[in-house]
Amino acid sequence: MRWTCLNTRSFSSTTFFKQTHLFSLLSLTINTTKFEFHGIQSYCYHSTNKSAIGLLHAKAVKSGSFQNLSVVNYILSLSVKSQYLDYAQKAFDEIPDRDVRTWTILMSGYARIGASRMVLDLFRGMQIEGVLPNQYTLSSVLKCCSSVSDLRTGKGIHGWILRNGINLDVVLENSILDVYVKCGAFDYAKKLFELMVEKDAVSWNIMVGAYLHMGDMEKSLNMFRSLPYKEVSSWNTIIDGLMQNGYERTGLELLYEMVKNGPAFNKVTFSIALVLVSSLYIMEFGRQIHGRILRIGLQKDGFVRTSLIDMYCKCGKMEKASMIFRKMPLNGVRNQNSKITFDESMTEIVSWSSMVSGYVRNGEYEEAMKLFISMVWEQVEVDKFTTTSIVSACANAGNLELGRQIHAYVLKVGHTMDVHLSSSLIDMYAKCGCWDDAWTTFKQTANLNVVLWTSMITGCALHGQGRQAVCLFEQMMREGIKPNEVTFVGVLTACSHAGLLEEGCKYFRLMKEFYGIKPGFEHFTCMVDLYGRAGHLDKAKDFIHENGISHLSGVWRSFLSSCRLHKNIEMGKWVSETLLQLEPLDAGTYILLSNMCATTDSWEEAAKVRSLMQKRRVNKIPGQSWIQLKNQVHTFVMGDRSHPQDKEIYLYLDELIGTLKGIGYSSDVKLVTQDVEEEQREVLLGYHSEKLAIVYGIISTTSEIPIRIMKNLRVCTDCHSFIKYTSQLLHREIIVRDIHRFHHFKHVTVCGHHNWEALHIVFYLNPVMELDRNSIEKECSSHLIILEDKLPIPLFSS
Repeated sequence: MRWTCLNTRSFSSTTFFKQTHLFSLLSLTINTTKFEFHGIQSYCYHSTNKSAIGLLHAKAVKSGSFQNLSVVNYILSLSVKSQYLDYAQKAFDEIPDRDVRTWTILMSGYARIGASRMVLDLFRGMQIEGVLPNQYTLSSVLKCCSSVSDLRTGKGIHGWILRNGINLDVVLENSILDVYVKCGAFDYAKKLFELMVEKDAVSWNIMVGAYLHMGDMEKSLNMFRSLPYKEVSSWNTIIDGLMQNGYERTGLELLYEMVKNGPAFNKVTFSIALVLVSSLYIMEFGRQIHGRILRIGLQKDGFVRTSLIDMYCKCGKMEKASMIFRKMPLNGVRNQNSKITFDESMTEIVSWSSMVSGYVRNGEYEEAMKLFISMVWEQVEVDKFTTTSIVSACANAGNLELGRQIHAYVLKVGHTMDVHLSSSLIDMYAKCGCWDDAWTTFKQTANLNVVLWTSMITGCALHGQGRQAVCLFEQMMREGIKPNEVTFVGVLTACSHAGLLEEGCKYFRLMKEFYGIKPGFEHFTCMVDLYGRAGHLDKAKDFIHENGISHLSGVWRSFLSSCRLHKNIEMGKWVSETLLQLEPLDAGTYILLSNMCATTDSWEEAAKVRSLMQKRRVNKIPGQSWIQLKNQVHTFVMGDRSHPQDKEIYLYLDELIGTLKGIGYSSDVKLVTQDVEEEQREVLLGYHSEKLAIVYGIISTTSEIPIRIMKNLRVCTDCHSFIKYTSQLLHREIIVRDIHRFHHFKHVTVCGHHNWEALHIVFYLNPVMELDRNSIEKECSSHLIILEDKLPIPLFSS
């Protein structure tokens, strides 16, 4: 008795090590009494420690009590409740004579974590052994049939119940009803519902949900209104269903009605309400819901906390979301003896994922990448949704190094390359200037669909490969894949940048007349840009008026750029006046108009535009260029002296410009919009941000490494010429991404023509065209170039 009392006290007051030692000593001295065994049971149940359950299992085997089904089932139940299902499966396999409770315990454990197929396999094994299921078994199995839409098994169970005269209570009938609804057998569900003698709130909710799933909002609302008593679950079902079907406003009205006349919110209601708020962007209502959550103390619930984070992220309040996220307990700070449940693990993953996607959605790419790195460091499971979001962040930030690491991480953890992830990787490589890697990812992806084709066509447009984009588009249609509106934006952009006027007009007509796609803002802008770049300014003007799009500022902005390109000052002034009426605070319009005046030495006109800009307090976005080296981003602005290596950068740049002038480069001083002497203009041009970034890349890397520069504005023609000559002189590959597209510069030897100012170099020739002298001259605007590196291989072999 002395041992018994000491043992019982030790399980409630000492450490696990002492308890284990005492239990081992006890097992060596005397037989365990019933009272001691229940003390061990109590400890195992409350500790949920795998070692303790193992000790109990071992003691039962040693004492011979493992032959007792009650003891065996209890050990199995402890394992299942603690979510040690691998251990539970091993213990289950050791049991010689299993009863219905044994089978039901294990099946319920698998059902709880969503392993529906495992449950159905166990149920078939149970039938083979001749063990008859009870109502709890049938409920678990029917729930799994609903999860995997296994109508055949569900109907078989229903028939077995009827044949064997099993008493159908409301819980079991609801499980059968749910199977028919989830499997789309609405006629069976309707008949069963009508035959049910007893109906509870769950029965009504299932049928309301069924009509919502069918899209019959009127029927579902009528059924909800006719409920004899509306429980909180009924309100949750109808509001969530309306929201899922796009009836957010109706759902919001019901939510207000629930506040006035309905039952108190539970945590599911709060989560639904927060999702509804985020979809309608009603921030004030979201704050009120948050306040009520704090008053009733639900803020620590993982489900509610995740919904709050998601709501603030979608409403653009990342500081609020971050504050809630930081208060969340992390996996790493839990003590060693604790074990997170499946639901806790899922809410933790969703919270991290919501924060990462929230930062990406709100353009805070650096924060998203930092958080993702922390997520991996904390060993939080990274799902494909999070991976896709962070790859998009790398694409928009131009962070190629991290993007490559994430691609390697995806392959390492074994995520399947679905459509969304593959298209994000293609987009990332394209936007980071790695055209070859984008191609490789595209060609290695099986089951190409419209999303992947569109990503590749858009990538071609971004890199100025208009003819290749056209070839891809034609190949996609030949394979029977129907293009969508985004695909047409990509191919029209490609045609615009490559000057393919005839092809662009053809595809615009094809989109409207053959595919029945109504043109949107981006399609119209592409067409105006297409006409404008080709020099057909009158046609661009007529196109705007014929299509009734004169209210869209984007099309006028594109038109104004074309006027400047072709130096049509009069039309440019008229377009800018129209644009300023639509957007009087847009800095780009003032800058373009001022620059147009400056190129014709109309300094008084340029000064008036600048003065008007200052009067209206319109600020110009400062030009910035940046380069990433060794996971560090180096940012430059014009005339920047803040970099630690600024003396070395400027010394090298001055010497480089002097050398380039010896092989034909000259500064395009007409680009300077200030009325100063020519020498001063050359100084102003010489220190543009992209030149500083390129020079830093040259002095910091070896000649084999391509230099990749990002710029937040358009690259000027002088910098374009500077980069072209630098690439030729130093035999360096330079890739510059500006606000519109990529510019690729590879070392070339020029033959036959020496008009460097007019030469337009094409670095990626169409791989499917006939590469003869005439074709190359046509591609290069009649200026022959010879690529020293090998030409790209064809995409589609004959």
